[in-house]
Amino acid sequence: MATNSLHCSIQQHHNHHFHIKFQPPTTFSASQLFLKPSNITNNITLSHSSSGSSSFSCVTFSLSQATSTTPSSTSQESVSFEVLKQHLTAEEYQKADEETRRLLIVLAGEAAQKRGYVFFSEVQFISESDLKTIDELWRVHSDNKFGYSVQKKIFEKSNEDFTKFFIKVGWMKKLDTEMEQYNYRSFPTEFIWELNGDTPEGHLPLTNALRGTQLLYNIFNHPAFDEEQEQEEGDDVVAAVEDKGLKEKDDSSLAKRVRKLGVCEL
Repeated sequence: MATNSLHCSIQQHHNHHFHIKFQPPTTFSASQLFLKPSNITNNITLSHSSSGSSSFSCVTFSLSQATSTTPSSTSQESVSFEVLKQHLTAEEYQKADEETRRLLIVLAGEAAQKRGYVFFSEVQFISESDLKTIDELWRVHSDNKFGYSVQKKIFEKSNEDFTKFFIKVGWMKKLDTEMEQYNYRSFPTEFIWELNGDTPEGHLPLTNALRGTQLLYNIFNHPAFDEEQEQEEGDDVVAAVEDKGLKEKDDSSLAKRVRKLGVCEL
């Protein structure tokens, strides 16, 4: 438990000059500066002392704040993903989407539960394993067509332009106008709640962007998906090296055949 203390001493002499001395608060370690759920308790202590001398008096004020960084018991409880799995197995994608939204609220902490939705700053409180589990369930039961990691790839291919991303995943619809215009689909009737050939890749799960795109952006940039991105980059490098090696091998074989036939190389 960290304690902040501010001490102010006021000394008064007979010539009515005041001397004010401040003692800086306790220095915090680097680990205490990170955002995390906490229970904060403020304790204010006011004390007064004075000397008996007529020419000198001293008044001391003390303000203390005690901060507890103990996570709430709700965040420490285990969360079951069985309901989400059941809905996805039965291809009940609308119910699975609702359950996903509920899980994110529970995993984000007590404040999100009381509020009824998740702030973008609370995404960091969701553990990597829990977010990976949600994503894997969506991918497994959609043949890798749905899931946050799928959406992240599309977002990156859209140069991280959310308007382009919304159009590609089908969250916006083209209007019947002379000029090419798009508008957000109406929830829930205009969204696609089944998996077929016409369902856009990355269409589910939905994330409300009416309050802004920072929530979705923070989900895409959650550490749960960093490892997967590094793996993909590594696969791309391996593929490039293999293609180059194959090309060099083919060029070498062609050169040998040319020399064998006595044909001049260009």
